[in-house]
This record gives sequence, C-alpha cells and structure tokens, in this order.
Amino acid sequence: MIVFLTFVKKEFYHIFRDRRTLTIMFGMPVIQIILFGFAITNEIKDAHIAVFDQSKDESTQQITQKLVSSGYFLMEKELSSAEELEKTFREGTTKLAIVYGPNFQEGFRRGSGADIQLIADASDPNTANALISYSTAIIRGWQADKIGVKELPLTIKTEYQMKYNPELKGVFLFLPGVMTMILMMVSTLMTSIAVAREKELGTMEVLLVSPLNPTVIIIGKVIPYLALGMINAGVIVLLSYLVFGIPILGSPLLLMLMCLLFVVTSLAMGIMISTFANSQQTAMLFSLSILMLPTILLSGHIFPIENMPVLLQVISNIVPAKWFIIIVKDIMLKGSGFGAIWRESVVLFGMALAFITVSIFRFRVRLE
Repeated sequence: MIVFLTFVKKEFYHIFRDRRTLTIMFGMPVIQIILFGFAITNEIKDAHIAVFDQSKDESTQQITQKLVSSGYFLMEKELSSAEELEKTFREGTTKLAIVYGPNFQEGFRRGSGADIQLIADASDPNTANALISYSTAIIRGWQADKIGVKELPLTIKTEYQMKYNPELKGVFLFLPGVMTMILMMVSTLMTSIAVAREKELGTMEVLLVSPLNPTVIIIGKVIPYLALGMINAGVIVLLSYLVFGIPILGSPLLLMLMCLLFVVTSLAMGIMISTFANSQQTAMLFSLSILMLPTILLSGHIFPIENMPVLLQVISNIVPAKWFIIIVKDIMLKGSGFGAIWRESVVLFGMALAFITVSIFRFRVRLE
C-alpha cells in the first residue's frame, strides 16, 4: 500500500511540475466553456433587414417599428426600388427583406388584401426559417392587435408550452454538449499523452518490471487525473450555473457522481489509447482523431441522432459522450433522479470496464 501511495504521489508531482499540463488541464476548460457558451447559439438576434415600402403609410411604419423593437432585427436600409433587393442580398449583410405592397393600409382596412412579402437569405436554411417564423409571428401579432380576436364557431385554439427551456435559450442546448466534449478531451487526451510520455522516455519499462502489477500501475496513473478531472467538472458546472444561468433542477450530488463516472470512462479510454501509441504525438493524434468527430457528430450534441441513417444511429451507441449528454440534460434541465438515467449510467460503467480490461490486457502482453 505504501508503494502504491508513493507511486500516486509521484504522478501528482509530475503533473504539478509541468506548467503546460496544468494550463491545459485548468485554463483550457474555463476558456472553452465561456467561449462556446457565448459563441454557440441557435438564437437569432440583431439580424439585418432591409425594407422596401411601396405604401409608406402608418400601418407599414408600425409593423416595421414592431419588427425592429422586437430585438430580433436591426434596420439596415430602406430600399427605393425592387432592383435594389438583389444587390442588397449580394452584399451579404442583409438576412431578410420586407416588401410592402402598394396601398397597404387601405387594403387592410377594407379587407380586400394587404400584401407583405418576406424574402430571406436561404444560404443558411436554419437562419432563414427562423427569421421567417419570427417576422411572421410579429406581423400576426400586430394584426391581432388591430382587428381583435373574432370568436367563430368551431374555431380551433392552439396553446403551446415549452418545457424545460421556456425562453428557448440556445445555451441550454449547446452547453451540456460542450461540457461533455471538454471533459472527454481533457481527461482522455492528457491521460493518453502522460502514459505515452512514460513509454517514450523508457520509464514505462521500469514500471512494468517493478513489483507493481499492471492493474496497480493503471490505477496509480488514473487517480491524479481523476482528481483533477473532477475539479474541472465542478468548475464547469459552476460556470454553467453562475454565468449562463443553466438551472440544476436535479440533485447536485447525483450530477457530480455522474461526472465522476464519465471522467473515469474518459480516463480509461485515454489509458487504452496509450497502450497502442509509442509516442506523445501518436497518442495526441490518435486521441483527437477518435474523439473529435464522433463526439461532435454522433453524440447528439449538434445534430439529432434520430435524423441520422440507421447505421450511424447504431454506431452512435459506442460514443460515450452520447450517454453523458442525456444524463446531464435529464439532471440539470428536467430534474430527473437516478431512476430515469440508470440505463445510461450502466452503459457508461460498462464502457469504462471494457476500456480498463483492454488496457490491463495490453500491459500484460507488454510485460510478457
């Protein structure tokens, strides 16, 4: 036991003496969570619009003012002819154009027809759809204020409620995925590099012929990074709560236990990767190539897994990040308990066990 504790103590010394490692372990997660939290969003704000008003009456001015005051749009320019529309869109800053037909107010009051055309830049289809939806809702709201609500027989009234994210904040969608990506990248990458460095310097051979068996060596390597990974997890959760206002509706203790499970899984993956790499560069490239694209594309962080081909849906099941994102959202946003996430927890535990088993087997092969 004393030998094991001395080994763990030595690992902590190695980490704390390397300032670059400390910077990556603690500086990078904080910078990334703040950067991604503010930068990655699907919310539309201050989209530049152009207006071609052929009527120039009180009603068109009111609608334009209502659009601009909503916070979604910024008036970029008023157009004087239809020919200017194409030029305006080609300049690249205008995302939406509103074209009012002639005699708009008169047609609206008489009920004979008041024409509004919405033209969006669909080079980004998601943004275009969102802008059309926002502007349509605002225009309908203005119309309802003017004519009132008419009670008609057999009228269908639709009510909606947004659960778990009533304000539709994009950060609620993206930050759990960013948290998952950072924890996995830091834990897996740093562990794989640390073990590969031992192999590159030749000190791993000394460890393998020492009285310590491969299991103890792996555990001793993991414990320091496990402690530092949990500090990172705590900092990320606090930043998510204090800076971005993401609620923790479930148990904070359960959330941290699940973070512990995910960090262990990531560390075990890093150890396994290091058994196949003979240098730090190889371990880094291997880790990045295995983690980056699957974590971003197949975890459900950005793209819904249900919309993917069946083959990719099946492959996504071996991506640990997919299961942890589900756990984080269920605990933080839905307030779920362990009964709702036990399946995902079992999957992560099984993955961690598999990675550790492969790592121990690889170390035994090297020893023989």
